[in-house]
Parts: sequence; structure tokens; C-alpha cells
Amino acid sequence: MKRATYISGAVLAALLSVSCSETDYMTYNPDDNGIYFSRDTLTFSFSVMSTDSTTHVLNVPVMIMGTLSDVDREFSFQIERQMPSDSIQKLIYVPKDSSFVWADNGVQYSIPDHVTIPAGSIHGNIPVTVVRSRLEGNYTDGYTHYRLVLRLGENANFTPVLSEKDQVRVIQFDNAIEQPAWLDYKGDKVWYEKELGVWHPYKMIKMVEYYHALSEILPESYVKMVALYGENLENVPYGDFHVYKTIMRKYIYSPMYEHFNDPANRDMILSMYPDFPFDFPDPFAQQSVE
Repeated sequence: MKRATYISGAVLAALLSVSCSETDYMTYNPDDNGIYFSRDTLTFSFSVMSTDSTTHVLNVPVMIMGTLSDVDREFSFQIERQMPSDSIQKLIYVPKDSSFVWADNGVQYSIPDHVTIPAGSIHGNIPVTVVRSRLEGNYTDGYTHYRLVLRLGENANFTPVLSEKDQVRVIQFDNAIEQPAWLDYKGDKVWYEKELGVWHPYKMIKMVEYYHALSEILPESYVKMVALYGENLENVPYGDFHVYKTIMRKYIYSPMYEHFNDPANRDMILSMYPDFPFDFPDPFAQQSVE
């Protein structure tokens, strides 16, 4: 009987302890409205996007703590030309790149002076409009990588909260057409020459072009492939299209092979890329070997 009473008392004490802990955790002063960045470092490249794409809006998302409002509320931020400390860079996953150039507002990008949290929402954005024609570099001479640093500030509506890593973000953008970051099991970049020949940016341009064409040919499969590989094939696990290899061969690799081997295209390709290697393998020949 005494043992049962002891257990009941311990359980009751534990429940009271949890209850108090939950109350302390959930309590928030509605007069304290905090704001913080909700994503890590953002990177963007026009890369294989159509030349018709002259600008791109890179939305830098923020979230708020506190009460909702029935009116739009402005929040504050600053543009900095100084990188955060090394310890903060590691926490927000800033890529190692000592060759970057500071981007200038009104030149490589534009950003509004006033930004708001919409009425009834906890989400907001700082829109950074990148101007493609102002990004220097080319395939032959190399590309310039641009950066800017955004830091949240305090105003009458919001105060930056949480830690410093939630108050600062590094934005990086360029016009580079570079080998995609398809990584093997060791974390090294991979590009399978057996199926694609040696790496060249024009191959990636055509691959993405035919990939986007799937939205009209096989719309349901295209949606699934974008979810798996990204909008521009930026995230291909192990560089292997295993799940959709048949689709890749029929609708992407085969048209690429025909395009590169059409004599009518040769002069045009060489005028753009004098070093282009006409080595793209016949995908169906590869299939028969397998």
C-alpha cells in the first residue's frame, strides 16, 4: 500500500513538472514582435535559363514571432559589404569562395527601400531582383560571382530575435554555366562520360532544354522528376537518373545526340563554342551494350 502511494505521488509530481514546463515554454509576450530569416544562404545562377530571362527575383524569406496584424507591417533591414564571422558562415552554410565581388544595388541587382509582412501572415520576403545583363563573365574567360549581405534591423514593428545566425543572410548569384553539383558517394562532383561524353556547358544547356520540354510531352512524369532532380537538374543524386533512365534516353539523350551530330548544326555550335567536343554517345548504342 505504501509502495503504491509512493508511485502515485511520483507520477503526480512528474505530471505537474511537465505541465509547468509546457506553460513556461508556450508563454509569449504578445507585445514582443520578433523577426528572423527562415532560410540559410541563398544562391542563384541564370546558368542554363533561356536568354529571354533577363531578370530574376530572388525572394529572401523572413518569419515573425508574436501576434498577427490586420494591416501590413513594415520591417527593417540593412545591406552590408562585410561577411559575417567564420563561425556564423559555417552555421548558415556559406560556400567557400574568396573570388566573389560585392554586388552594387542599382547595378547588378535592385532591392526596395520598404518591405512588409502582409496583414494576417507570419511570412514575408525581401525581394532581390538580379539583372542578368549586368553580370560579368563568360565561358571562355570565367564568370564573376557576386554577393551581398542582408541583416535584419529593429523598427517600431519588429525586433530581430533568436541568434545572430538568424539575423543575417549571404546572397550569392552569377550568370555561370558550370558543371552541376552532382555528387558521388564520396561527396565529389561526378559527370558520367560513358553516357554524356566530357563535360561542356553547351551539353548542359541542351539537356535542360529537352528536360523542360517534358512538361508538354510527359507532364505527370515531369512534375515527379522536378520534385526529385530540381527545376534545372541541379540535384541529381549520385549523378544517376536511374529511376527515369528510359525517359532520359528517349526524350533527352537521343535528341541531344541528334542535335550534336547534325551537320547543319556544326558551324553554329563551333561559332559559339570553338572547343566543343562532338563526343556525345549514342544512347541506344549504350543501351545495347548494357
